[in-house]
Amino acid sequence: MAPRMTANAAHHTRTGLIAGLSAYIIWGFMPILFHLLHAVPPLDVVAWRVVFTLPVCLVFVSISKGWNDLVTTLRQPRLVLRLVVSALLVGTNWTLYVAAVVHGHVLATSLGYYINPLVNVALGTLFLGERLSWRQWTAVAIAAAGITLLLGGAIAMLGTALSLAVTFSLYGLMRKTTPVKAITGLTIETMVLYPLAAFWAYGTTQGAAVSAMGGGGLTPVLLVSSGLITAVPLILFAVAARNLALSTLGFLQFTAPTIVFLIGIVLGETLDTLRVACFVLIWIALALFVWDIWRRNRLAR
Repeated sequence: MAPRMTANAAHHTRTGLIAGLSAYIIWGFMPILFHLLHAVPPLDVVAWRVVFTLPVCLVFVSISKGWNDLVTTLRQPRLVLRLVVSALLVGTNWTLYVAAVVHGHVLATSLGYYINPLVNVALGTLFLGERLSWRQWTAVAIAAAGITLLLGGAIAMLGTALSLAVTFSLYGLMRKTTPVKAITGLTIETMVLYPLAAFWAYGTTQGAAVSAMGGGGLTPVLLVSSGLITAVPLILFAVAARNLALSTLGFLQFTAPTIVFLIGIVLGETLDTLRVACFVLIWIALALFVWDIWRRNRLAR
């Protein structure tokens, strides 16, 4: 039986829940941005995304008066190394995600982020000693049953889906176990990715990346806005990761792929009986999991 929460733990849980849900709702609608950028090669989108995320991070550092914390963290090689690893993980995840959306595989990304919570539960149990209540284990079983149904009708999506799930779960594990503030960690991660991204965006001689920004219409505006749209949910995610159990954080993530799932249908991808059944089972699981957290918070108060 899982232990009751203290009042302080309940406060951290509420903070984490609000931050996590906000991040996942933003991520849920993000395919719309990348769908509008379908004419831009995926690597170019990722490069410009990094280029415009760094200035946003630096603005947030200034607003939060976090320069001392940023400099202090940069002087600690152990922390910097961990953030290099997390940067490579999130950069890989971004590239896989954008490529899938640009090539019309929105439901594959939805499947990947449906699998992700189960990977989070496994990582939290194996590496962090997290304990789930019997209600939460029941929710895991229901969600696993739903995903099994979906896999049965979507084997072609499996490679992309598993890659997205594993890279983002490992990213969440690294951020949870790296004791840095949310904005500090994201800023350093973006600094790690920036040189390669800037080279691709500005230094390539093929002209594809540069022409992406020079294109007419909404393309330059969308690419610039990708910096803010990238930074805000990642900051919220880092806050959630520091305040929630990894398994809880993973279950909240069902919010994003459900929104993505619906967007994929609106964009014309096929909806069949298996996917509908998976959708229903996963939301039952999510409702049970969140209800158990709410019940334990109420007892703590």
